[in-house]
Amino acid sequence: MRIREKDKDKGAIKVYQTSEHRITAATLALVGGFLDVYTFLCRGYVFANAQTGNIVLMAASLATLNFNMVLTYFTPIISFVVGIIICEIIRSKIKNRADIKSHWRQIIIAIEIIALAAVAFIPIGSGNFAANIIVSFVCAMQMEAFRKVQGITYVSTMCTGNLRSATAYIYTWKKTGDKKILENGLRYFKVILWFVIGAAAGALLVPLIGEKAVLVAAALLVGILLLMRKEYIS
Repeated sequence: MRIREKDKDKGAIKVYQTSEHRITAATLALVGGFLDVYTFLCRGYVFANAQTGNIVLMAASLATLNFNMVLTYFTPIISFVVGIIICEIIRSKIKNRADIKSHWRQIIIAIEIIALAAVAFIPIGSGNFAANIIVSFVCAMQMEAFRKVQGITYVSTMCTGNLRSATAYIYTWKKTGDKKILENGLRYFKVILWFVIGAAAGALLVPLIGEKAVLVAAALLVGILLLMRKEYIS
């Protein structure tokens, strides 16, 4: 599906993929922040999205010859890579198939929902290894499938790239005074804010409901799946 959005300055209608809508981006950022806190607090201090953090921790574990922890951090990294590959395979196989009614991104979201629902029933402790692999796989698919918000490239699962882009846009706006550039910079800051809100929600809910907290992220993705089946003017 596509969305049509009114241009405030020119009054024209711009057409975007529904996957680029600001509500989609905000919800995905919520999920990204939530899942990073979920795996960190609930699944043995492993990052679901921030693979840089996992690489640093893996290197530190390697330096101290703690090979069990090396494996703990290495497997989510590999799972993340596999998730990106699988997402690209699904996209290439389904994107131009007229016989498949669902958009390929809807299939990605459906896979995410099923996978996260399964994680909710994997016990803490003995199941952390499997849970981290699954969640990292899910996060990779989300990052690869959803790359734009209202025409600009962003990342829904981490903040570093968004912070760089936001800062660059604000700097350029200060030099040029172009309001469109300012709007783009603010879009990045909004995505970061939603990521922070998702992380904060995870920090509150994980201690209360443990492994079942991941169902909150799954429920948010159900909302995205429903949103992607609509077309409207905003």
